[in-house]
Amino acid sequence: MKRELRNSLSRKLLQIVLLSALAVGLLLNFAQIVLEAHKTAQLIDADAQRILRMSRDPSTQAIYSLDQDMATQVIEGLFKHESMHAGSIGKTGEEMLAQKQRPLTELPLRWITDPILGRQQPFSIELTGRPPLNEHYGDLNIVLDTAQYGHDFINRSVVLFLVGLARSVILALVLFLIYEWLLTRPLTNLIDHLSHIDPDKPGAHKLPMLPGHERNELGRWVTTANNLLTAIERNMQLRHTAEHNLQRMSRYDYLTGLPNRQRLQQYLLQTLNDAEQQQHHVAVLCLGVDDFKNANEQYGYQNGDRLLAALADRLRLLANRRGTLGRLGGDQFVLILPDISEPYQAAELAQSILDNLEKPIALDGYSVRLGVTIGITLYPEDGDSTEKLLQKAEQTMTLAKSRAHGRYQFYVASIDSAMRERRELEKALGEALGKHEFHLLYQPQWDYRRQRITGVEALIRWNHPQGKNIPPDQFIPITEQNGSIIEIGEWVLDQACRQLHDWHQQGFTGLRMAVNLSAVQLHHATLPATIGELLSVHHLPGGTLELEVTETSLMLDIQTAAHSLHCLRACGALIAIDDFGTGYSSLNYLKKLPVDKIKIDKSFVQDIKNGEGDASIVRAVIQLGHSLNMQVIAEGVETAEQEAYLIEQGCDEGQGYYYSKPIAAERLSALLRQQGPQNA
Repeated sequence: MKRELRNSLSRKLLQIVLLSALAVGLLLNFAQIVLEAHKTAQLIDADAQRILRMSRDPSTQAIYSLDQDMATQVIEGLFKHESMHAGSIGKTGEEMLAQKQRPLTELPLRWITDPILGRQQPFSIELTGRPPLNEHYGDLNIVLDTAQYGHDFINRSVVLFLVGLARSVILALVLFLIYEWLLTRPLTNLIDHLSHIDPDKPGAHKLPMLPGHERNELGRWVTTANNLLTAIERNMQLRHTAEHNLQRMSRYDYLTGLPNRQRLQQYLLQTLNDAEQQQHHVAVLCLGVDDFKNANEQYGYQNGDRLLAALADRLRLLANRRGTLGRLGGDQFVLILPDISEPYQAAELAQSILDNLEKPIALDGYSVRLGVTIGITLYPEDGDSTEKLLQKAEQTMTLAKSRAHGRYQFYVASIDSAMRERRELEKALGEALGKHEFHLLYQPQWDYRRQRITGVEALIRWNHPQGKNIPPDQFIPITEQNGSIIEIGEWVLDQACRQLHDWHQQGFTGLRMAVNLSAVQLHHATLPATIGELLSVHHLPGGTLELEVTETSLMLDIQTAAHSLHCLRACGALIAIDDFGTGYSSLNYLKKLPVDKIKIDKSFVQDIKNGEGDASIVRAVIQLGHSLNMQVIAEGVETAEQEAYLIEQGCDEGQGYYYSKPIAAERLSALLRQQGPQNA
């Protein structure tokens, strides 16, 4: 009796499913055909708009100049489209400048498609002049024949209908087999077996619950199967996710999504093997972000990560298909260029990267410019293994940073010894301040109007324990990179202020002290407080301490630099732009910055008499400074001729060997005493 009931239920369900499958199939087919008709209508409109946009400019030019030949050419071009029925250029109510028409295409099934798509569809676009007049010259009119679109629509509709009908029939047959052979007879046994299936060994498909059968055997079967399949799916997803994450963590950087060092080495090894077989060259570019430590301190480590991710995205676009980009760690990236013929190809890419990174990155309302320095090694010239090429590329990049930022450099044979010297120098430099190896020299600044010394510039010197002569432009970049410039800079400022106080006590109260600030110091948050404290501790009046900053350090982050300069001015310090003319500062920014003085770079002063170019630059800088109510001082003055030219052009002050080399405080005190007491 139960078996007959089950069979009866099965057959009843089969009838419902068959009818439902056919009904749903037909309904879906009809909906797809309606949607296809809508898409075809949109396609006609899109084609027409595209044709009008493409022809608008030449049509406007033709009707503006009343060039009938040109208008005819435009119309002839329109009829290259197979569905073009008619076209014209002209003003409504007047004779057309050019027009053409061809018969409609006759296709067997137009009687079906014309009521749906229309037999023909007109479109037009106004031909107007340029703003602000927007004068209306006429219209470009086209009429599209819908025959070909309708033909394509019928073909697609037939295919959709046949596919949908076949799908419905197949679905009905499958359901018949399921209900007849897989549901009725094995129902009770399947329920018992499903509850014992191991989730690690899935077999059946997930089945939907049919409404009205939640409490009978079919409902129990579906519920048990779905619970089991859900557990299996969850287990497999968790395992797959864990395996995928583990694999990705071992091969890719979590922050940028780029290949990590291990993955890069694998790729580079394969690249070198291919290059060896095909006798190709390979370039390895190591990119290090300039002064990223300062960016972390200024914007926070979380924003620092965002900057690195944004930089990685930009580098990824620059690398494109030319090479493989990866992250070594920290602020270092590597770009591998396979199959290059000449080193200049690597140099061109490196320069394009440097040029592109001139554009700042937007971060929470700030514009942050992240520069990079690039070290380049070549295979097989510089190494035949992945470790050698990567290591030498990193060394080259580090060495290049010590000389200047924002540049690229190729590996040279002497780099190993140079790197060892740099490491020794960095170690000695870290101990120099504690061992009192630094001292200051002072170079006077000569006032051309008053004909006396009115200021001095404090210059740091290093008494290296081995007696080496190490210029500041060699050891200062190292201190900027390792962060010790902050401590050393504060020492320089303190010593300079202390010495200026001593000179004021000796009666030279009008004397100013100029001190150079590095880019790292300028962007350090505590600098204004430090300056204010030093002026207070050493009892120095406002306007006696002059802080010199370079154009380059200003333009690294102009917004932050401007804020720092305003804070420094508020503390009572004067601001001077050093090496003016060698950077890329904007006049618009210069007008907004609180600058008191600009210093003409010595490279222009030295060649005043050798060429009109440098003389013109010096003259222009002096005029610019005075127009902005700034004092102008020229550095590098070495001859009387140079001084005479500067005075003739109205320069305010001069500094250079013509007046004095940098000397100790005692000798400078003697010079001050020779000219007598100096009052403010």
